[in-house]
Amino acid sequence: MSSTTRTAAALDSLPLAPGALPVAGHLLPLLRDPLSFMTAPAGYGELVRIRLGPRTMVVICSPDLALRALRDDRTFDKIGGIFDQTRSVLGDGLSNCPHHLHRRQRRLLQPTFHRFRMPGYAQTMTGLIDETTRTWQDGQVLDVLPETRALGSRVLAACMFPEAALMSTQMTRLTDAFDAVLRGVLRKVLLPAWATNLPLLANRRFQRAVDHLRQTAQTAVEHRRSNDRDHGDLLSAMLAARDEETPGGAQTALTETELIDNVVTFVIAGTDTSAISLAWALYLLAQHPDVADHLRTEVDTVLGGRPARYDDLPRLPFTGDVINEALRCYPPAWITTRTTAVDTHLGGHQLPQGTVLGFCVPLLQRHPGQFPDHPERFDPDRRSAQPAPPRPATPCSPSAAAPANASATSSPAASSPSPWPPSPAAGDWSSCPTTPRPYPPDQAC
Repeated sequence: MSSTTRTAAALDSLPLAPGALPVAGHLLPLLRDPLSFMTAPAGYGELVRIRLGPRTMVVICSPDLALRALRDDRTFDKIGGIFDQTRSVLGDGLSNCPHHLHRRQRRLLQPTFHRFRMPGYAQTMTGLIDETTRTWQDGQVLDVLPETRALGSRVLAACMFPEAALMSTQMTRLTDAFDAVLRGVLRKVLLPAWATNLPLLANRRFQRAVDHLRQTAQTAVEHRRSNDRDHGDLLSAMLAARDEETPGGAQTALTETELIDNVVTFVIAGTDTSAISLAWALYLLAQHPDVADHLRTEVDTVLGGRPARYDDLPRLPFTGDVINEALRCYPPAWITTRTTAVDTHLGGHQLPQGTVLGFCVPLLQRHPGQFPDHPERFDPDRRSAQPAPPRPATPCSPSAAAPANASATSSPAASSPSPWPPSPAAGDWSSCPTTPRPYPPDQAC
C-alpha cells in the first residue's frame, strides 16, 4: 500500500465534501469555480476531506484550528502540496522554505525590512506613484490590473536595484512571465506529475518563464556584487546580512542560491500580489462611493495636496482600514497548504504524517466566528465599530499569525507597497465596476 493510500485511509473518519467523481474526485468543480467550491466545506465540519485525483486534502474550516496549525510550523510544515511545486520557481526562499531552514533566513532578512529603511523605500514608492498618476488625464479610461502591475514592477525595481537601469526593461518582461508561472504552479499541484512533464505548450511556456525569472534574479545579484557600496536598497541589505547566531560563532551570509530564491520571492510578492490587492481595493471603492468619499476627505485633509510620506501613515487611519478590509474580503492569494511532518491531532482527529491541509483564505477571513456582523460585506468601519477579532488565522492576511510571516509583517509599509494613500495628483476619479469573476486558480500562495 502506497503512503498516499495509507494517509487517505487514515482520514476516512473525516466528512467528505459532496460531489466527488470517480478517479477525478473534486478536481472538476475546483477548476470550474475554485472559490465557491473551497468555501462550501464549511457547512460539513471543521475539517473536511476533498479528493484531488488519487490525493486527499483536508480543508480547515475553523479559524481557531487554522491558527493552531499555522503557529506550529514544526508539525504543520511547508512541505508537500503547493510548496513542493513552487520550489521549482521560488526555491527555498523565505515564503517557501520548510521549518528547518526558515529561522536562519528570517534572521538574515529581517534587517532588510528594518524600520529605519522604511522611509527610504516609501520615498521611492511615492515618487513613482506621483509620477504615474500625473500622467492620468481627465476622462481617461484605465484597465486597472495592467496599470497596477506596471506600477508595482517599477516600484519593486526601484526599491531592489535602483541604479541598475537594465532592470527596468527586465522587470517589464518579468511581469509578462508571472501569469505563465502562477498558472503553471497550480496546474502542477492539481494534476499528476506525468501530465505536467509532457512536452505540451503550456508546460514548455511555464518552464521558459521559470528560467527567465531565475536568470534575471541571478543577473541582478551578480550586478550588485560587482559594486560593494550599500545603495540603501533591498538587494544591498540582503548581500550585507550576516547571521550572528550560527553555531560555532561564524557569521554566515546568504548563499548565492538563497539570494536568488529570495530575489524571485520578493519580485513576485512585490508586483503581482500588490497589484491584485490594489485592483480589488479600487473595485470595492467603485462599488461603495460613500467609502471612497470618506477616503478622499481624509487624504485631502492630511496631505493638503502633496504626495504622502512615510510619517503620514499614523494620521491616515481610515486609509489603513480600507486597505485591511479589502485584503480581508479579497486576499490576493486564495489558498495555501501545510503538510504534517509527524503524526498529530487537530480538532479531535488524528492526522498521520504526510497529511496535506488546505487553507482557503476567503473562507477563514469571512468566517462568522471572526466577523459576526455580515462577514461578506465590505465595511472598513467594522474595525472601529466592534471589538477587534482575534488576529486573522491565515498566512495571506494583512496581519498574519504564522511565525513564517514575521519579516513580511514587521512594517505596515512592507505589506502593501502600492499607491496608498492615493496621490493628490490623481484628482477626483471614478470607476465603472464590472462583475467580478471567481478567483482564478493561479492565485495561490
